[in-house]
Order: sequence, then structure tokens, then C-alpha cells
Amino acid sequence: MRPGGIHWPPRDNSVLYAPHLPGQFQALTESLGVVGAVVIEANAWPDDNQWVLELARANPNIVGYIGRLIPGQSNFARHFDRYLEHPVFRGLRLRADMLADGLGRKAFEKDLQRVAERKLTVDLDGGARVLGDIPRIANIAPGLRLVIDHLPFAEWDADLAAMRQALRSVAALANVYAKISDVVRRMDGHVLTDPDYYRPRLDLLWELFGDDRVIYGSNWPVSDLTAPYATVLKIVADYVNNKGPVAAEKFFWKNSLAAYQWQPRGAAARLGGERPR
Repeated sequence: MRPGGIHWPPRDNSVLYAPHLPGQFQALTESLGVVGAVVIEANAWPDDNQWVLELARANPNIVGYIGRLIPGQSNFARHFDRYLEHPVFRGLRLRADMLADGLGRKAFEKDLQRVAERKLTVDLDGGARVLGDIPRIANIAPGLRLVIDHLPFAEWDADLAAMRQALRSVAALANVYAKISDVVRRMDGHVLTDPDYYRPRLDLLWELFGDDRVIYGSNWPVSDLTAPYATVLKIVADYVNNKGPVAAEKFFWKNSLAAYQWQPRGAAARLGGERPR
């Protein structure tokens, strides 16, 4: 155990407080047709980010890495340049509280522009609170690709009108993608598997973002708190596959390639196709 421990997950979380490594992910998903993953970092400690980047060198099933680094801090440029040495580094994950603290500060906005200049991507985490900041980010750093994490938000499960109103303006921005990674729900201790329960929210996301800007995300291993990986994948795949093979191919890998510009390595290299520019 390293000095100081870890800030998340808590020790009493028996599902998440354990190693979750590339070999485990491959063993869990290989039979399901999964050939690679973009890792999204939850910790802003530079040493942890560097550790994952080094791990990716020996694990080609990691095709991309979205790190955590706080724009505007004095050490941002130094660590950012180190991360750029790794081809799998594809951008940064920013939380709603970081945006609230940083937007309007010159140093923070300059570092956002630095990310955009490198043609990287920013993942946005924090539920509906991040949506109001998206037009500001798009104005500060035109061309920056933005991915909204963990849609559809649970707060909209019973209010499609609120969901439409909240997402309409950001969905109109061409560089904004919807990562559909929090679909599955539980009720009375059981996973809901009825496709009709999920269809209205998924239909609305497709209506707003279209076939080209919706991205599959498993949110593994956090998804294990709700359902096994195979269940999470099946519920979403049953919906998407009804749209036909072209739409399914976009959702499961082509749109993520456009959003993240990930590295076609390992088994994912078989997918083929030129990286979008």
C-alpha cells in the first residue's frame, strides 16, 4: 500500500477497491467481441497518470487514454508535455467543479487552448451541471472535441422534456459527442432488462446527436455496481443493433475513433479504416 493511500474508491467498497487491470478486462470482454478500450482516468495525481501510460505500452488493448490534469496550475505544461510523449494519450477529463473554478481564469483557458491546439479531446464529467459550460468552452477553444460522459443522466429518467431542453443547444454544436455509458438501472434490487424502459431516452439521444456523435461506453469497472459487463453491453446492443449494422458500427467504434483519435493497435487494428482528420 502506497503512503497516503488513494482518494477513491473508498476502502469499504468491495466491488471497486481492488485491482482492475488490462488482463482482467480482456478476459472479461474478449468473448463479447470487445477488442480495445479508451481508459478514462479518475485521479489527477500525475504519477498515477504516468503509471497508466506506461502500462499501456505493454497492453495494446488500451487504444487511448484520457488523463486527469488540472488546467491553469503552474505544473500543467510540464506534465502535459510528458503525457504527449505517449501516442495513446488522447486528452483530458474535466469535472464540473474544475470548470466552475477555472472558466474565466486566463491560465485555465490558455491551457484549454493548448489541448485544442494538439487536436486532443476533453471528456466532461459531472452530470447536467457541465452542460451550461459547454458553449463557453467551445468559444474559448474552437475545434476542441468534447465528450459528455455518462449519458443518459438518471435525473432525467422520468422527465424527457427536461432532458430535451437541457441537451438541445449543446447537441447542436458539431464537436460535441454523447457518451452513452450510464444506461442500466436497477429497481427493487433487480436489473431492469425490458428494452421498452430504456428506449425513450435512447431514442432522444439519437434524435439530438444523430448516428455520428453517439459513443458506447461501458464505465467498467464502476458499471459492476449495477450489473455485470455482459448485461450492460447486451442491453445497449439490443437497442443499437435494431438500427442496422452501419449505425451499430458507428456507435461501437467509428464514432469513438472520430472523437478520440485513438490508436488502432492490438486486436483493434483489425477494424481498419483511416483515422479521421
